[in-house]
Amino acid sequence: MKPPIHDPSARQHSGAPQPVPSGGTRSNQPGNADVAEVNRQIVELVDRSTHELRLAWRQLHRTGPPQGLSRDLLIRALANQLQEGIHGRANGALRRRLQTLAGEFDKDGASFNSGIVLKTGTTLVRQWRGHAHTVLVREDWFEYEGQRYRSLTAIAERITEAHWSGPRFFGLTKRARASGGAKAGR
Repeated sequence: MKPPIHDPSARQHSGAPQPVPSGGTRSNQPGNADVAEVNRQIVELVDRSTHELRLAWRQLHRTGPPQGLSRDLLIRALANQLQEGIHGRANGALRRRLQTLAGEFDKDGASFNSGIVLKTGTTLVRQWRGHAHTVLVREDWFEYEGQRYRSLTAIAERITEAHWSGPRFFGLTKRARASGGAKAGR
């Protein structure tokens, strides 16, 4: 019988799935050993059973994974949590930009228009029914008439009292041209 290893970095196998650690901030600069450990844990996710992955999700989120979430997406979500734990979470502006880009995929999923990235401090002006409407771009939000808004769409809807694409309303995107060419032949 081998003597027990008293190395704190040695992995202990209790038979139960290992939880996915969470937490961490950008101010905690990860060392090479920390990054290597997270990378090792991510690689090990693939070897876990689906049941173990679901248990790890439950430990992390205190609820079961969404119904119908594939094993692949479960692994990716847990890997993302591991990376956020070591590197910190993306700021709100980046998360919103990624969400916008993901929403712009066309129905084929083939391409998207990355559009214009607005810098903090930019002023957008739109004439609407004889009035000039001014929006100030902040780091994680937009300011219109002294109030905070999460999106340009909310501001466009307030101005027009109808559903509008905020980026289109403020002239930041081009309207799709009439499809009389290549797509019509499909």
